Amino acid sequence: MSFSRGPKEPVPEVETNVWACTSEDCNGWMRESFSFDKEPECPLCQSNMTTEVRVLPEVK
Repeated sequence: MSFSRGPKEPVPEVETNVWACTSEDCNGWMRESFSFDKEPECPLCQSNMTTEVRVLPEVK
């Protein structure tokens, strides 16, 4: 049995401010709006993080 849900609407992508890990060995990042600290540390490796702008799917 198969159900057709029709075509999916594309998720709009927007420029988003993120915190990115400064460590060469770590790929950790998080959306700036999801951070509770002014200058967070990486939750994966505890290194410093810097701000970047990335094009990501919109989250409401």
